[in-house]
Amino acid sequence: MKTTYISKQPNSQGLIDWTNDENHTWNTLITRQSEIVKSRACPQFLEGLSRIGFSTQRVPQHTEINSRLKDFSGWEVEVVPALIPAKEFFTLLANKKFPAASFIRTPQELNYIQEPDIFHEFYGHVPLLTFNEYANFMEEFGKLALSASPKDRRRLFRLFWFTIEFGLLNTDKGIRAYGGGMLSSIHETVYSLESPIAKRAPFNALTALRTPYRIDIPQPLYYVLDRFEDLYNILDQDLMKLLEESKDLGDFAPLFEPAGEEL
Repeated sequence: MKTTYISKQPNSQGLIDWTNDENHTWNTLITRQSEIVKSRACPQFLEGLSRIGFSTQRVPQHTEINSRLKDFSGWEVEVVPALIPAKEFFTLLANKKFPAASFIRTPQELNYIQEPDIFHEFYGHVPLLTFNEYANFMEEFGKLALSASPKDRRRLFRLFWFTIEFGLLNTDKGIRAYGGGMLSSIHETVYSLESPIAKRAPFNALTALRTPYRIDIPQPLYYVLDRFEDLYNILDQDLMKLLEESKDLGDFAPLFEPAGEEL
C-alpha cells in the first residue's frame, strides 16, 4: 500500500513542528472521539486515557508521551515514516517500541483514513500500552512474528488484527471495544458494537487465523475476548502449531467482496 502523506521529521530537540491546521485537526478528532468512546470503550482504555492525559489543543509530542508511558509499562513510541516494512514493525514491538507515524490526516479524510496516522497510533493504542497485559502481548507477538517466514507472518497478523486493531471485550457493562482500529474511528466504534449487520463471535486463536479481512471497510466480523487478561494468555498456546493447522484447514469464506487487501 502506497502512502499519500509526507512524514514530519523531529528537530534537534526531538520535537515536531505541527501547524495550526494540524493542531486543529487533532482537536477535532480527540474532542469528538472522546465523547463516542465514553460508553463504548472498555474500562482499561478509559483509564489509560486518564493515565496519559492527552492534550486536546495540540498534537502531543512523542517525547512527552514517552515520559508518561515508560512509567507504566516501560514502553515508548518511536517516530516512523507513514509506512514501514513488516519486519521493522515487529522488531520495534519486540523491543518495546510502538511505531507512530509523524503525520496527521487531512480535513478531507477526517472521518476515515486507510493508513494509520498519529491520531490512530496515539489515541487508539497508547492508552492500553499503560497496561502490562496489552504491552506484554505486543512485545511477545513481535518476537513471535520475527521468528516466522514473511508469508507466515502475514497469516499471524490476523491475530493482531482481530485483537489489537479490532478486538471486542466482555465487561460487566456488556461488550466494549479495545481495538485501536475502532477506538480511533468515529464510525467503527459505534458500528462494531451496535450494527445489526456486523457479526460478533467468541475469540478463538485458530478461528482468527483462518479468518480473512479487508483493511478498507468496516469489519463484517469481530471477535470478543472474555477477559482483558486473556489477551496475553493467547500466547500460552502453541501459535506456530495453530498456524500450520490453520493452513491445513484453509480459510473461511470471506464475508466481503474480494477487493482491498490484508496487511
